[in-house]
Amino acid sequence: MLDDYAIFARIVESGSLSGAARDSGVAISTVSKRLGALEERLGVRLVQRTTRHVAITEAGQQFYRKVATILAAAREAEGMVANRQQQPSGPLRISSAVLAGRMYVSPQVPGFVSRYPEVQLELDLNDDFIDLRKGRYDLAIRVTSVIEPWQEARLLVSNHRILCCTPAYLAQHGQPRTIAELRRHQLLGALGQFPWRLDDGRREVTVDGTSLVRTNSSEVARDLLLGGLGIALRSPWDVAEELRNGSVIHIMPEIRGSADTGLYAIYPRDRLVQPSVLAFIEHIVPAFRWLRDEPQPQSLVALPQA
Repeated sequence: MLDDYAIFARIVESGSLSGAARDSGVAISTVSKRLGALEERLGVRLVQRTTRHVAITEAGQQFYRKVATILAAAREAEGMVANRQQQPSGPLRISSAVLAGRMYVSPQVPGFVSRYPEVQLELDLNDDFIDLRKGRYDLAIRVTSVIEPWQEARLLVSNHRILCCTPAYLAQHGQPRTIAELRRHQLLGALGQFPWRLDDGRREVTVDGTSLVRTNSSEVARDLLLGGLGIALRSPWDVAEELRNGSVIHIMPEIRGSADTGLYAIYPRDRLVQPSVLAFIEHIVPAFRWLRDEPQPQSLVALPQA
């Protein structure tokens, strides 16, 4: 099964059956046969074939995202076994998104350093684009919806963003009942976060807008949300504690951010993975487990959408 997944991934990454055959070291007829068997087993068309190239169907794109994660996990497991005799040591340079780093990653650093004293850890918090191929960092922790073919990625927690605000804001401004009403409310977000692309389960809706307060910091936008200034579209893990204690309320729960994103630990596929990279990932995974297992927060009653 994993061999079929690997061939399908190579078709997607190379853009052709011939490219997948070349990368896999097999005949193109073998690639075509294995793809056909996989599609028959799944009962769905993954690839539309033409004489010169292939087009990945929507089902194929969704399947590829899952397959890439499975293959990455398999390679990671092999790497862990192959490196099991090597004690993590040497420089380990990590770049993390600011909020995730401050809330969930940096609290794990003392335990990691105590456990692996031979590792010289560098942790930078920033929301800038990081190209791991340039070699400045060994590991990046980022919110993304796209895992590139050259990347290995471990999903830490899914990221279906939600609309939320404080009870004080609702008491002053009322509850938006439709997306049209939502547009007339005070909205909060950092530069680059608008327009919002929302999904109500039937269709995707774009909400244009500008933040009540302009800021280039997602962390500042979060502070504005907690201060009761407006409605924000946030990651559930970003406001998990506030949702639990009721200082933030999940509104219009039938709507969520349309992008199926997640918080990932990402490192380059084409480099020999350091034992310290895998050790750090395994060390921080439990910090996100309670978020994955957490029941859905209490929300206001779902309201009809326009």
